[in-house]
Order: sequence, then C-alpha cells, then structure tokens
Amino acid sequence: MISRLRILRTDTTDPHYNLALEEMLFNAAAEGECILYLWQNRHTVVIGRNQNPWLECRTRQLEEDGGFLARRLSGGGAVYHDLGNLNFTFLVRKEDYDLPRQLSVIARACQNLGIPAEISGRNDITADGRKFSGNAFYEHQGRAYHHGTLLVDVDMAQMGRYLSPSPAKLQAKGVTSVRSRVVNLKELRPGLTIPEMAAAMEEAFSQVYGLPAEPMDASGLDREQLDALYRRNAGWEWLYGRKLPFTFQCAGKYPWGEVTIQLAAEAGTVREAAVYTDAMDGGFAPLLERAFAGCPFRTDALCRAAASLPWDEEVRGDLCALLEEQDL
Repeated sequence: MISRLRILRTDTTDPHYNLALEEMLFNAAAEGECILYLWQNRHTVVIGRNQNPWLECRTRQLEEDGGFLARRLSGGGAVYHDLGNLNFTFLVRKEDYDLPRQLSVIARACQNLGIPAEISGRNDITADGRKFSGNAFYEHQGRAYHHGTLLVDVDMAQMGRYLSPSPAKLQAKGVTSVRSRVVNLKELRPGLTIPEMAAAMEEAFSQVYGLPAEPMDASGLDREQLDALYRRNAGWEWLYGRKLPFTFQCAGKYPWGEVTIQLAAEAGTVREAAVYTDAMDGGFAPLLERAFAGCPFRTDALCRAAASLPWDEEVRGDLCALLEEQDL
C-alpha cells in the first residue's frame, strides 16, 4: 500500500542524463512509496527498447539538426520530445503498481485545468478525441514504472520531420510505431505553460493518492553509477547496436549503368552485401560488396567505403549521392 509520495523535477534537458536518472530512481523506490518524476528533453527522438532506429526515425536528419536519439528501457513506439513536452514517470514496487490510478493522476491534472481529458483504450489519454499522452511500461525484479509524454506545446512540424519513415526500402524485425491523431493541450487551454502543467500534475498526484507529496533530493544517488548509465545511454552500442537484423535496399540509374544495393545489417553493422549492376566493369559488384561488409550502417561510413574503391570520380559521387538520398 502506498504510504509515501515523493516528487522530483529535473532541470536538465539532456535525454541521456534524464533516462539515466529515471533508472536510478527506479532502483531507489522504497517499499510503500510512489515517486513522480517530471522531466523534459530537448530536440529528441526516444525509441522503445526493441525498436530499430533507422525504421523509426530520420536519424541522419536528426543528427545534422543537432538533435538527440535516445533509447529507453520500456517498450512501445517512437516519440518526439522538445521543450513543449512534459514527461512523467511513476516509479513503485511491483505490488503497488496501479495503472488506472496512475492514469487518473494525468486525467485529473488536465481536468483541474479545465481540459476534458479521458482515459482511452488500454493506456492512452485523449481530449477532444485526440491523443495528447502516450504511455510505456517497464518492470524488473519486483519494481515497475509507467512513464509517458504530455504534449503541451510541441512543434508538430518537427515531430513529422523526424518521425516520418525513411523513403529507403527498409524491412526490419522489431516493434514498429503506430501513429495517432495528436493534439497539444495548449490548443485546448490557450496560454498553458509547462510550469502550470507540472504544478497541476503535482496537485493531482496528491489528490488521487490522498497523501501529501514531498519534494525529493536526488543528490544522495550514487554519482558513479549515474555517470555510467549516462555513458551507456549516449553510446553507439545502446542506441544503434541492438541485435535486430534488418535488410535495406536502394537503386539508381546512371550513365555508367544501373545499380541495386542490398544490405543485411545486424547490431548496426552490415553483415552481408549484395550488389546488382549492368555496369561494364565486371569487378564492380564484388568489390563494392566486400567494401560494405563489416561497415557501420551509417551514410558517412558507407560513402567512405564506396569512395575508397578505384573508380572514377563520377561513379564514386553517384554512389555516395544515392546513399545520402536514403536518410539513414
């Protein structure tokens, strides 16, 4: 039974740090306690634990625009975060996990602001028939959390810019996202700010659980462990190196011939390559196949591999342009 409520709101907007802190809080939640963690990420696409980043997000575009890719522990689909988005996490021991109650906190917070929110389906919350909050879940060794997003004033154009699927022909194993009609809460309550939404969440937290909520100080958490989780969250292996096999294909037609490139990748690395072409150079295809094998599945790495081969500048340029068009 919940007998203590604590609230922590972080002021950093680095997604890799915020997700590391969330994991630390997950392990710190005491018996009979519920922690509400409120946080924001800047310019970030967050994917679920079992998702393929290339299938979910224009990774190169995001990187070029100074954005972040982050992978969370929970399942579910890809979401875009900017500073118009407020994230929440309820962290408890497994015996105290109560999804309807936790969802009620969000609905109550909105209702207190005059927004007619309602719980929809299994785990979404909607207003005016549109979704403004998506949720995901994680449990491990007797602990559980429920976290999600509150769209307050998110840049919907940017959301579409990064979450739109790549034009590349990409087939992958792993969970894929389902897009929904969404709405910003600010559209339903003009002038709504993130601090007002956070205050409403804190008030509703106490109302729904019938207990006062204490502010939490995160300074007592193990700094070395927090830093280690941060480094993992920001690293290539965690973000791209999941063992999710997938295939990629692209094709182009040029004065020197037609070419089709097929790559089988796993853990972010090209495991096998097949090249089909009517180019006059009989060694073209096997050379390119060998160059791609073992290469990181990134546009810059694939371009370097193609450019390293002994062809004229036109061919190298055409191959690199073809790969760059794919928005890997």
